[in-house]
Amino acid sequence: MMSSDALVFVIDDDQSMRKSLARLLDAAHYKTEMFTSASDFLLRSACAGPSCVIVDVKMPGLNGIAFQEFLIQHSRDEQLIFITAHGDIPMCAKAMKAGAVDFLPKPFKPNQLLESVERALARSTEQLFRASERDHARALLQRLTPREYEVMELVATGLLNKQVGGELGMAEKTVKTHRAHMMQKLRITSVAELMVILQKAEVTPPVRPGLRPDCIPSA
Repeated sequence: MMSSDALVFVIDDDQSMRKSLARLLDAAHYKTEMFTSASDFLLRSACAGPSCVIVDVKMPGLNGIAFQEFLIQHSRDEQLIFITAHGDIPMCAKAMKAGAVDFLPKPFKPNQLLESVERALARSTEQLFRASERDHARALLQRLTPREYEVMELVATGLLNKQVGGELGMAEKTVKTHRAHMMQKLRITSVAELMVILQKAEVTPPVRPGLRPDCIPSA
């Protein structure tokens, strides 16, 4: 079920189009906010919940494609649905390749747009969930001391405690202590769980000592 705080933004300099989209989205029970330009939209703080932006391609000032490029350059994650009466195949391909949810030529059927909005909000919801998991995993990793982090990296490569000690120049007993603290702080009990945390944190998997990256077998 879609979050109750989901928002659909509409950016279009055509007042009649804004009113038409407002009626359509309201009838579908979406919360909306309307903007006459991309610049006006960018003055608003980023939405904390699931959201998508329906944006016209051809507008005065910052057009739709330039707006998308701006969002990418500033690491913004808005899900975009382009609508246009002036689009072409190369423009559509460029927008979709850059991550747009859809590119709808005017006039489009109401159901087409509503289906695109549903996909965009679902993607936004998933994106927020993954970001939450990433931030939580990174917060756990930040609890480790520098030495515990070194032990963690080597443990993640599959090395045994004795081998970790050899790499770091410490006694196996000391490795066991650091490893126990590391596992406790990360709230895990196995190497498999450790790999899940690294994946969620988007940390590049460690390379086993002595094994060059280009020697790692492909999956």
